[in-house]
Order: sequence, then structure tokens, then C-alpha cells
Amino acid sequence: MKVVKFGGTSLASADQIKKVCDIILSDPKRRLIVVSAPGKRFDDDIKVTDLLIDLGEKYYQTKKAEEEFKRVIDRFDEIVKGLGLGEETINMVYEDLKGRLEGSYDSKEKFIDVMKAAGEDNNAKIIAQYLVSIGVDAIYINPKDAGMLLSEQCGNGRALPEAYDNLKKLSERKEIMIFPGFFGCSKNGDIVTFSRGGSDISGSILAAAVNAEVYENFTDVDSVFAADPKMVENPKPIPVFTYKEMRELAYSGFSVLHEETFEPVYRKKIPVCIKNTNNPTAPGTLITPERDSKGSTVIGIAGARGFCSIYVTKYMMNREIGFGRKILSIIEDEGLSYEHTPSGIDDISIILKQNQLDEEKERRVKERIIKELEVDDISIERDLALVMVVGEGMRETVGIAGRATTALAKAGVNIVMINQGSSEVSMMFGVQQDDNEKAVRALYDEFFK
Repeated sequence: MKVVKFGGTSLASADQIKKVCDIILSDPKRRLIVVSAPGKRFDDDIKVTDLLIDLGEKYYQTKKAEEEFKRVIDRFDEIVKGLGLGEETINMVYEDLKGRLEGSYDSKEKFIDVMKAAGEDNNAKIIAQYLVSIGVDAIYINPKDAGMLLSEQCGNGRALPEAYDNLKKLSERKEIMIFPGFFGCSKNGDIVTFSRGGSDISGSILAAAVNAEVYENFTDVDSVFAADPKMVENPKPIPVFTYKEMRELAYSGFSVLHEETFEPVYRKKIPVCIKNTNNPTAPGTLITPERDSKGSTVIGIAGARGFCSIYVTKYMMNREIGFGRKILSIIEDEGLSYEHTPSGIDDISIILKQNQLDEEKERRVKERIIKELEVDDISIERDLALVMVVGEGMRETVGIAGRATTALAKAGVNIVMINQGSSEVSMMFGVQQDDNEKAVRALYDEFFK
């Protein structure tokens, strides 16, 4: 069995859905299909998920949202009519939305999760009905009935261990199963969504649960590229790379798949194939547990903005037992997650996403580090970008750092910090945020041209 996930742009209209169904039917192994809510039909369009959030917010505040309700119904109505389905199908969507709005919820967060999930849920029902209408043995699968159990974290659910045992039973079914992505339910029966873009995670969980031979993820690009096409003109496609390489690249700005996607399939060593709905015969990009890295030292370059550095110095820091633990305990106490900790004999930098660190938290962190650790100096530098050079082949290759730093110097990019992971799969350069694109282009030209 193959588990196949289709993203929002792949399902944005009736024509796109017909195209998706042709892809499904072209391979009898494609039996468990995960679908997103309808996405943008054109650049200035609004995703159905965003329409549902607007509807939920307005209704929660005023108990009236006729205009917002109509926008959602109109989008689904256009799809239903385009697929040649009857009035009963759009009535089903109407009643479903009405029931969600009028339900009883003990928090706004639960209500919004219920509303957000309506996009995927109704789209899955419509697609299943369309397949049945053209003579296909297909069925809609309700995530709650199937046992997609999640933690009780609205908007940020995580699959519970028992979810995998529950979902494994789907492998016994012979129909084409249409499974709505993005949400599951808590043990209390409440709808819980993953973080935004979480349909990728749904597909990965299902692939792991049924032990799929491959998890195919259809999107709107032919492959993953060695650099962001918005930064580099006509970057090279990556035919094959590893989970570890993809994780490093996804963390640093590659947005092809949700960053939490890989955990379930990684543990089961199930390959992931990224393909294009609009060009399904293209080979796409295969992500595997391992690959032959000979001849391909660097696989990709990525850069992400929005980081800051807490820089701390203390003479003889290296002789003070427990210093690192103490400073990271302060970071933990303040509810902050860190990305990197480059260090020297008498100094350490803690890199984190700066949207976590508002003025009040910054003041508190500085005061605690000064008072509790008696440091010589502390400063916080904002508006940094992290640029990553990634590749399994870097382990066996001498001179990667020299080539990278020389390329950045020639481009006039000042390096704020350097850090290489112990696995030697990636090398991180901290640069000023305004130099992010310049740095990515310089490194791409060095390693790929």
C-alpha cells in the first residue's frame, strides 16, 4: 500500500480534484489518500482554512457571521457543482458547518479547532462522493472513528502512541480510503488540529501505522531544489536525499513539507516521495533513510531569518562546573527553546528564534543570567539569519568550511558565528538578516556552479 497526501493547491478546484482522482486511479497501490482543505486557486485567492478561521473568529465574538459563512459555502458549492454532484452534497456541507457553529465548547481554542477542521473533513467527504459517482469503490474515513488520537493541545496536537495501533487496521481495507488530514481527536472526543500545514503530519502518521511501502506527498513543485527558487535562479533539483539532510534543510527555511512530518516515517524507515500534481510523471524527489553520498558533497543551501543571539562571557567559564546546565536551565524556566549553542573557552552564544523573546522576557533573562551566574558581560543581538550548508558527503570531504567562508567573504557577507553539528551533516553560518539572500546565493554558486 502507498499512502498519498494531496495539498491544498492540488485540491483548490473541481478541475484539480479530477486531476487528483486520475492520479489516484493510475496506481492500484494508492489506497489510503490524505487530503487537505481547498487551497488557493490563484495568487490573490484565500485558502478555505483561512475563510474558516475568519468565520470562527467572527461568530465567536458576535454570534453572527452570515457573510463569512457564505464565503465558505460558495467555495465548496463551486467545487460540488464542478464535480457534477447533487444538491444533497452541498446541503451536507451546509449542515455540517451550521452544526459546528452551534455546538457547545468550553473554550475558544476548542471552537476554532473544530472550525478549522471543517475544511479537510468536508473536502474528504466530497472527494469520496465524487469517486463513488464515477464508479470507484471509495469511502470517506472519519479520523475519530479510525482512532487518530491526539494530545489535548489545541492547534498543536501530537499523535498518541495508541493512535498507530488503531490506524493500523486500515491496512486491511480494500477500498480507496479518503482520509481528511490536519486533525484527529483527543481521548475525550474533542477535535484537535495539528499545527498549520499539519496534513503532511497526518499522512506520515498513517504511512507509519499501515507500514506503507512509500509515502507520496503531492504538491505544486516537480521536486525539492538545492536552494530556494525565490533566492536563486533555476536551482538544481535534488533527486534523492536523506531524512537527516531534509530535517536540516526544513529547519532552515525549506517549506516543501511541515517540519514535523518526518518523525513517524523516519522511525519506520519509510521513504517519502515528493511529486507534482500538475506533472505527475516527473520522478520527483525521494527522501530515504540513507543514500550514496559519493560525488554529491553538499546537497542543499538554506537560509532562514528571524533569529537572535544571547552572547555571554565569563572569565574561566570552562573551569566552572555546571555553567552550561545553569544557563540552559534559565532558558528553560523562561519557556524558551534554543537552536544552537556555539561556545569558546570563556564565552557562549545561545541562538533562538527571536519571536519568543519579547522585551519583558529579554529583560528578565538578562537579569537572571547576570545575578545567578555572575557573568562578566551579556548582550543580545537581534535580526540574524541562519544559513545552512547541508550534505551527508561533508563528513568525508576536506575543505568545505574554507570554501564556504571564502565564498561569503567574496560576497561581502560578514559572518557573525559558525557552528557545525557533531554529525557533520550541516554547517551553520550566522549572518545579519539583510545578508540572508546574498549569503545563500554565494554558497549556492560555490557548491553548485
